[in-house]
Amino acid sequence: MSVPPESAQPTVTYAELIRFFLRFSLVAFGGPPAHIALGEAEMVSRRKWLTREHYLDLVAATNLIPGPNSTEVMIHVGYVLKGIPGAIVVGLCWITPAFLVTLALAMLYASSGQLPQAGALLWGIAPVMVAIIAHVGYRLLLTALKDRLLWGLFVASTALLLLSKALGWDLPEVVVMLVAGGIYAIWKTGLPKLPASASALALPLLPLAQAATTSSATLWDIFWYFLRIGSVLFGSGYVLVSYIQQDVVNGFGWLTTRQLLDSVAIGQMTPGPVLTTVAVVGYLVSGIPGAVLATLAIFLPSFVLVILTAPLIPRMRQSAFFSALLAGINAGVIAAILVTLIDLTLSSLRPLTGEGISPFAIAILVGALILLLRTKLNPTWLILAGGGLGLLGQFVNIL
Repeated sequence: MSVPPESAQPTVTYAELIRFFLRFSLVAFGGPPAHIALGEAEMVSRRKWLTREHYLDLVAATNLIPGPNSTEVMIHVGYVLKGIPGAIVVGLCWITPAFLVTLALAMLYASSGQLPQAGALLWGIAPVMVAIIAHVGYRLLLTALKDRLLWGLFVASTALLLLSKALGWDLPEVVVMLVAGGIYAIWKTGLPKLPASASALALPLLPLAQAATTSSATLWDIFWYFLRIGSVLFGSGYVLVSYIQQDVVNGFGWLTTRQLLDSVAIGQMTPGPVLTTVAVVGYLVSGIPGAVLATLAIFLPSFVLVILTAPLIPRMRQSAFFSALLAGINAGVIAAILVTLIDLTLSSLRPLTGEGISPFAIAILVGALILLLRTKLNPTWLILAGGGLGLLGQFVNIL
């Protein structure tokens, strides 16, 4: 087994990886761009396990293969630090805590018929997440945008993503990232002569057979269906909803529309990978075995693809075309983070009930940002403090 040359980082033990990713999974709120930003804050700036440039390369490379981006970034980090065993350990430690929290909420939902609420806690965490993402996004921007063309691609990507949202086009972020990368690479180097080994980065697994189309799903049906989805799902985990809406609700009849919406809501309100939403679906269809198999199936292709393609990333940086491609993709990544930041900011400043802007939320956001700029405080403590302030605000009725 060989580990990429970039892995000459400070020695990290398996115990450190396990402790970090078990904890990280439980505080990583906000979706894939937020996870990536939090990962930079923890693994690059604080622990210095990787350089910022190397971390950005890993982020860019995940956009060339199917699967949930932030989960694949974490698996990549494990591979860089400890090879294939590290990739497996990190991936499991990143996914498992979030899965268990999601499963617990799914069981509560199934027994009560209502969506569990943790409104005040999540309300207090939201402005802290905005501050963390803003702080990290600024650092990544300074690192990634090294010339005028990259700045232009960043501005154009941001404008296109915002226009897409405004017009309801639902343009996948990964498309914008890949286009930005392609434009920059062709502008810098011309059309490439692709090595055969690099083709794996642009190809998903072969489409798998369709699952059964009956409402009486077997465990095999659940596993095979979500394995197929995990093999062709590009972009963030939120794209999953458009896939399973047509199949799970309209095609197979496994869930009602209300159950699917509640499943997505549980997946979003829990920390860690958004794709743990499938645990709720699996549980509602076939109990704990269904939840386990759905989660295993949706994430299994990510492990396989990262392990297969990770050795190619150092070679890509040695190729002028692929080096430029990664640089251009990173401009799109920063744009996606900015657009996510705008959405999260607008959402996080609303009162818990009602409309307008909450002064208490503004105070939490500004306070967290000042602490991030002036201290080296672990962002995890800020997240926990934000949740505590949310509960306090509910107690004194100022939310």
